[in-house]
Amino acid sequence: MSEFLMQHYLWLKALHIIAMVAWMAGMFYLPRLFAYHAESSVGYDKGETFKVMERRLLRIIMNPAMIATWLFGILMVVANPDIVQGGWFHAKFALVLGMSALHGVFSKWRKVFERGENTRPPKFYKIWNEVPTVLMIIIVILVVVKPF
Repeated sequence: MSEFLMQHYLWLKALHIIAMVAWMAGMFYLPRLFAYHAESSVGYDKGETFKVMERRLLRIIMNPAMIATWLFGILMVVANPDIVQGGWFHAKFALVLGMSALHGVFSKWRKVFERGENTRPPKFYKIWNEVPTVLMIIIVILVVVKPF
């Protein structure tokens, strides 16, 4: 199997990058939706629209994209186990675990909004909106530059 995967390594890499881009798009957008949702009045029609947008973004785009990112990344490691030898890989892996945990936190916050129980101000979500960007920048630098 690893021989087959190695023969298709560039396809795995392309699919991994495509899935990561889709996942990051959602990770950038969902906390912004939370900020807008927090600004809307409780029970207001706009709030109900945000609930639908948040749920669909998470379930239809972000969850499958995160799963695909992990799947293709794992297949790349199976195809080329030597990749895990670099220190950059361990740092990237730790940051991707952090990004996945943040995805889980965003999912939890979506449920809080769904129940109408949000008590946090829009600024809270605007600040958290920047965290995926910082993580993504560091991850990409680690993968491309391989500084260690």
